[in-house]
Amino acid sequence: MSSRAQRIIGGALVALAFVSGSASAGLLVEADPDWKEGEVAMPPAVDESRLRSFFVSSASANQFFVDEGSVSLGEDRVVRYTLVVRTTGGAENVTFEGIRCATGERRIYASGRKDGTWTPMKNSAWQPISDNAYNRPRAALAYEHFCDGPAAPRNREHALELLRNPRDPSKSYGVR
Repeated sequence: MSSRAQRIIGGALVALAFVSGSASAGLLVEADPDWKEGEVAMPPAVDESRLRSFFVSSASANQFFVDEGSVSLGEDRVVRYTLVVRTTGGAENVTFEGIRCATGERRIYASGRKDGTWTPMKNSAWQPISDNAYNRPRAALAYEHFCDGPAAPRNREHALELLRNPRDPSKSYGVR
């Protein structure tokens, strides 16, 4: 069997396991066709004392943080947070983002400035979370912290608890 055929079959098995596991756990959620995103308010400036580090990949030397003061869960069931990425060379990237667990999508709302203000993204749209190098921090947050398959955290406190206590991704329903 060719490696392409093996990848296709493997992907189909992962998808089937996701659907059957989610259904048996009562977690299969259809994306709501009438879903509307709620109002989005920019979070406060990043505060060093509120940064919570999280593991992304042993392949990256960067450090990844979420500002716990920015974590929220809207009535639209979107988990919003400020992501801080620090490189070994000292550069820092700050973005305000959202994850929609029900659809496995992410969105970047704004980029943070050194003075604590925000610059809205010009092309801010919902996009699928893929597990590539650029999106790995979002995949880690979605599948190892905030989302249990398509289920969002219950509330802000639950989201913070999930951020502080990552789940084993091999036992998650998240498909990568």
